[in-house]
Amino acid sequence: MIYITLAYEFFKIGLFSIGGGMATLPFLMDLTSRYDWFSASELANMVAISESTPGPVGINMATYAGYNAAGIPGALVATLSLVAPALIIIVIIARFLENFSENPTVKAVFYGIRPTVAALIAYAVWELLKIALFSVSGGQIRIDYLSLFICAAVFGLLQIRKLAKLHPVIWIAAGAAAGIILKL
Repeated sequence: MIYITLAYEFFKIGLFSIGGGMATLPFLMDLTSRYDWFSASELANMVAISESTPGPVGINMATYAGYNAAGIPGALVATLSLVAPALIIIVIIARFLENFSENPTVKAVFYGIRPTVAALIAYAVWELLKIALFSVSGGQIRIDYLSLFICAAVFGLLQIRKLAKLHPVIWIAAGAAAGIILKL
């Protein structure tokens, strides 16, 4: 039964997460409230691992989530279910694109989809910032100043054009090193 649920949930995520891997985050956050496959905290780890491993982020997260839920078969089901809608849609679009590319309705649809996807990604970023920068204990929300410092420092450094071109793995490794140095 878990495989059917995984297939259904990840097919749905693949169908509606327009805009790339990060657009899957709101859907994955929703899964944390409905299933015990992974927690919100584990989701933050999934993002970090998915960003630092080769391949598309959304697929990496689906694989990780499926593995958490049901091992290797779960990883395969979640991954294949996530990519199936895109594959089906791309085949259909490629077949008919020439006929509709200049259609005003199609242009209007994409005009509305772009800011919606941006809002979904911004929401996901906000949720990740809350997990990374704040902690809740005893009903009180506390700022993790060390995490806030690391986040602000990296964000500031990314504003330097030369540094922004560095591979994300370098930034992740630097963040890991900063965590080790500052936490020990």
